[in-house]
Amino acid sequence: MFTGIVESLAEVIDIKEEGTNKTFTLKSPIASDFKIDQSISHNGVCLTVTEVIGDVYKVTAIEETLLKTNLNAVKQSDKLNLERCMPANGRFDGHIVQGHVDQTAVCIKKENRDGSWLFDFQYDAGLGNITVEKGSICINGVSLTVFNSENDTFRVAIIPYTYSFTNFHALNEGDVANLEFDILGKYIKRILGRYQA
Repeated sequence: MFTGIVESLAEVIDIKEEGTNKTFTLKSPIASDFKIDQSISHNGVCLTVTEVIGDVYKVTAIEETLLKTNLNAVKQSDKLNLERCMPANGRFDGHIVQGHVDQTAVCIKKENRDGSWLFDFQYDAGLGNITVEKGSICINGVSLTVFNSENDTFRVAIIPYTYSFTNFHALNEGDVANLEFDILGKYIKRILGRYQA
């Protein structure tokens, strides 16, 4: 389980295709603390560490993950948002994040507001996911608050620290981002759907 509070960035050093999978070699200042079999959130995608050598490590994304996330478009030298699992005695600074991306969204607008940034995203509402005003959303592994929530679009505001510390500074109009919708909202929607049926 994660909280959507990014700890560090990881630079993509190499990408190797292995059948329908891709193995990513990444470099991060916190990688030396990683353990093999540890789950790490990469742009909001939970991946298992398979090798660690100093500040370099490897993870593999299977075809299902590549089809549903933006990891398939990642290139060498790109930077990914990283978060380790929340320790049992940790604080929930963000919200409950599983690291299971529901779908992607396209950034349709990026606006510099002289000290903060506004990002508008559009997603395929036909997949059944929803946002709610002032609810939580996880974008590329970052826990954020939704506003201007519509049927298939929403907006988030990014403070300067988040903008520079995460890969939001590299996100532009037309780019694809990973979305994980709020788990509590997904359960409530599923339960209500059964009663309505």
